[in-house]
Amino acid sequence: MGMTRRALLGSAVAVAAGAGTSAAADMGSAEIPVLWREFSRTPFTHPQIPYIGRAGFRGGAAHFPRRPAIIDVRDFGAMAGGTTDSAPAINRAIAAVGRAGGGTVTVPPGTFRIDDIIRVNRSNVTLKGAGSGRTTLYATKNLTELIGAYGSRYGGDKSGWSWAGGLIWLAPEARWNSLVAAIRAKAWPFEGWTGNRRDEWRTLTTVAPARQGSWTVTVADSSRLRPGSLVLLRLSDDPDHTLLEHMCGGGPGPDAYVWDDKTKLTSYVPYEWPVRIARVHGRQVTLERPLPLDVRPEWDPRLTTHVPELTGSGVEGLTLEAVETPQQPHLLDKGHNGVVLQCAYDCWVDDVTVRHVDNGFGLVAASACTLRRTHVTGRGAHHPYFCREGSHDNLVEDFTIEERTGPAPSGTQLHGINVEGLSSYNVWSRGDMRMGTFDSHRGLPFANVRTDITLNNNGRHGGDASAGPLFGARFTHWNIRVTNARAGLVRIDGLAPYSATVGIDEVREFDQIDVPDFAGDLHTRLELYGSPHTVRPRNLHAAQRAL
Repeated sequence: MGMTRRALLGSAVAVAAGAGTSAAADMGSAEIPVLWREFSRTPFTHPQIPYIGRAGFRGGAAHFPRRPAIIDVRDFGAMAGGTTDSAPAINRAIAAVGRAGGGTVTVPPGTFRIDDIIRVNRSNVTLKGAGSGRTTLYATKNLTELIGAYGSRYGGDKSGWSWAGGLIWLAPEARWNSLVAAIRAKAWPFEGWTGNRRDEWRTLTTVAPARQGSWTVTVADSSRLRPGSLVLLRLSDDPDHTLLEHMCGGGPGPDAYVWDDKTKLTSYVPYEWPVRIARVHGRQVTLERPLPLDVRPEWDPRLTTHVPELTGSGVEGLTLEAVETPQQPHLLDKGHNGVVLQCAYDCWVDDVTVRHVDNGFGLVAASACTLRRTHVTGRGAHHPYFCREGSHDNLVEDFTIEERTGPAPSGTQLHGINVEGLSSYNVWSRGDMRMGTFDSHRGLPFANVRTDITLNNNGRHGGDASAGPLFGARFTHWNIRVTNARAGLVRIDGLAPYSATVGIDEVREFDQIDVPDFAGDLHTRLELYGSPHTVRPRNLHAAQRAL
């Protein structure tokens, strides 16, 4: 608190620059972008760069809980060797530890066959293998076989398993049960924090106007609010769609955009942002993260309840391997999916590999979660990573997407690191993407960051026209090394409003080429183009944490 802005900036840059490798330093002198100097002065309200310094589990904690080992899955009948279905034993062990109040379920080295979904459905439970190179769960079935066909609530013959569900599924028990019941009844559900029909909530209090970046809000009644509790900030759009325009930075371009026919997009609002309460003092409520957007009366702002969350749970140290089958045609996936976190808050995945999957790691209405040291490998995936249905404040770091082990079948698609559905303030950091792309999948994601990533940019983005814009405001791509010189979805100064593209390789347009959704001045910034190796700080997330 006693530091000057100059000292604050200097210390943050020093920390970030110190993280650079000597090889990178040899390629040229370090350069500090003007954008970074600006951001350091106004970190919570910068027009182009979002504040993501609190992204991830417990605000980006470096370490995950080390809870005592309570149960070895062999105690419940799990057997290595691949001849016995170990899924029932693993799920019984998770349930037992959950009933005991939490702890660690251990899976020893070896290959364990699973003929069902592994459900981490209790809070404060860790499922822990001996390491992703030592413990393997071998999944023999897909989600269509285990649960049933999953259609789209928007119609057509698409398979919902193309963007939802995992063979390891972290979700609260009641929410998982309601989702499965709806799918089996062919009542295709919404998948988020307020239930299958988005009606499982009640108002705790209304909220007075406040500005984006504020940590404290004034409420009408704080009697039902407690420090440490998780609430939803709920913002509804108005008939003029000024909330959606605000998500895009406002101004003539978003004001002139036609919103009413973007029916898929408009089904995503109200915007629901989960956040823990840090402090209650009278009618003043301090949040654990700054406000993602303005709070205005015309959006009927309120704090509400939600379905009970999964919190404090994680999966560590294992490989999930699906039966190797050809990748299905686009949007017809059967559900050989990896690990999904849903209605989860302050949860994590660490040192986990998925192999031969349709979709790798998913965040579905998940917030404040960390995926660390994750790996997608094998025959090729539709979505190696997906982030959707209003997922916010998540951190994906030290991740790898390997080249596929065989050619892509005709009619399939490869996306990459996906974000859609009003998801905001998510970070992808320190990545090695040997295939794929930065898949902004329409649905107006905003204020997301990709930083310190090497990319062979050979994937394609998706998204229905009815889902609206590819980008909202404050998308930032920072220190991106593009190995094949393709611009698509990486150089975004001509596409994303109020965005920043800083320190990327020189690229050119080819293959899928997009046009901006908004006319006129996009208010975008481009710095250190062609110089990813010299930009300091090298990693925008690490530098923001240093602030």
